[in-house]
Amino acid sequence: MPHNAFYAQSGGVTAVINASAAGVINEVMENPEQIGKLYAGKDGILGALHEELIDVSALTDADLSALAHTPAGAFGSCRYKLKSLEEHGEEYRRILAVFEAHDIRYFFYNGGGDSQDTAHKMAQKAEQMNYLLTCIGIPKTIDNDLPITDCSPGFGSAAKYAAVSCLEASFDIASMHSTSTKVFVMEVMGRHAGWIAAATGLARDERGLGPDLILLPEVAFDEAAFFEQVQACVARQGFCVVTVSEGLKDTRGEFLSARGSTDAFGHSQLGGVAPIIADLVTQKLSLKCHSAVCDYLQRAARHIASQTDLDQALALGRAAVRYALAGENAIMPILVRTQDEPYQWRIDKVPLSEVANREKTLPAEFISADGFHITELARRYLSPLVEGEAYPPYKRGLPSYRRLAINGNNTLAKKLPPYQDTSSQKP
Repeated sequence: MPHNAFYAQSGGVTAVINASAAGVINEVMENPEQIGKLYAGKDGILGALHEELIDVSALTDADLSALAHTPAGAFGSCRYKLKSLEEHGEEYRRILAVFEAHDIRYFFYNGGGDSQDTAHKMAQKAEQMNYLLTCIGIPKTIDNDLPITDCSPGFGSAAKYAAVSCLEASFDIASMHSTSTKVFVMEVMGRHAGWIAAATGLARDERGLGPDLILLPEVAFDEAAFFEQVQACVARQGFCVVTVSEGLKDTRGEFLSARGSTDAFGHSQLGGVAPIIADLVTQKLSLKCHSAVCDYLQRAARHIASQTDLDQALALGRAAVRYALAGENAIMPILVRTQDEPYQWRIDKVPLSEVANREKTLPAEFISADGFHITELARRYLSPLVEGEAYPPYKRGLPSYRRLAINGNNTLAKKLPPYQDTSSQKP
């Protein structure tokens, strides 16, 4: 009998992470002689830890067919960092015990850099415990900060949404500025890497609209230079449109919008840099200023997903299974760009050790000399990633998304006692 497989979604979700799930599911179903059942973890790695497993084969055909055009994480995602492999092996041993109880020998983990680190550590622990387990990471992040791969699934669609939103808002500001708002600030995600903010620059074309200024995490925020640019822009055309990345830092390297708290991975909680910039503009320049924070909207915008992004997400899900069946272990499939125009790409692989907990920031050659915009080289890289429209089906004027019903009919009976975390208890 062929062994079973486990798939889970991790971290911030995207418009196309479910497309990667569909790729995994379709490839597994096409190879029944090599993989038995496919189980999905409820709420990411927590599903493995607490033995909450979803039998994918028990889902309806309607559920499965809707996966690729439904945003967010169909099986539930989480931000949960497994404890140190060196100091606390308890969580890893528990997950492997769950896998053994359900004859799981394939582990597919769909996420960003922290998630690839989890997949890498699972591979290491399985080897230490002589448990035969194939661990494959599947890339995903709207931040586009995974190294080596040309881009990360989720980014193209978020970039498309941000660029379109900035373009449309700039038309609004241009039409109203004589009697209303003079400066508009739009915030997008990007803690250390300004890829999404940079992508809004694609909206700046011969029409003269889109962002006039782009504030990136890679460039320290110089208030004086910024105010000078805003004033010059308003004097020239009557208004100014600004895009800002949530991870904007001051000249001391401090986040402008840090809340003082951290998430499960130790990252500073950010939020609301656009209102901060807007307040500064109002106070310093006495100009009427509005702001908007895209927040979850940019990562959930499946209605305007990039076809390129969707195709790549599906392909990487399938590739993960193919690599596993070919005997690969502790790797992540990546995208390799072979040509810019027309855009062409292929799939390769990289060891998880080379992508785990590593970030790819915007290269200096993608940033204009004054630090407030992108270069033509950046445009050439970004443009094909937002191309193509992958509209979902619509019903009564709204996208026909489907939410999975997770219940006793499609979840596995537990075989192990409930998990108790004793790692922090004193002996």
